[in-house]
Amino acid sequence: MVNFNKDDIDRIGKALGVAGVAMGNNTRFVLENEEDGRNLSLEIYADIPIGSKKGNLISVYTMNAHLQLHFCTGYVVSDMLGEVTFVGENQGRLSGLTIEREAGCSLYSNVDSSLLSGDFTKLGPEVMLSGIALSLTEGLLPDSD
Repeated sequence: MVNFNKDDIDRIGKALGVAGVAMGNNTRFVLENEEDGRNLSLEIYADIPIGSKKGNLISVYTMNAHLQLHFCTGYVVSDMLGEVTFVGENQGRLSGLTIEREAGCSLYSNVDSSLLSGDFTKLGPEVMLSGIALSLTEGLLPDSD
């Protein structure tokens, strides 16, 4: 499980093109895309109480949605794409929250992790996107080498 230290926060901020700001028990990134009229706030809560356990919480606020990923176990940065994908894995199921530098976000929830290494061409287009989007996180999963 990732601990979200200063290096992690800096790496995430670099990919998103904005510095994170410490806000008490979380770090907040505010992304704005004036051209498309989008705003997004990303908050990372590292190792906080979530019910009777402790874990990482990723929270995203947009004008139209509030998304949360509980028990985030890792993340993958793509500087080339200008995005960060946060993931949580539980019993072979993967949830991922992708944040884009242009203030966009995508959520993939409860995805069977076996889809990540399969043949994407055999999947229906409605399923293919989640497998492709989360395939870059495969190295974070417990059973991967």
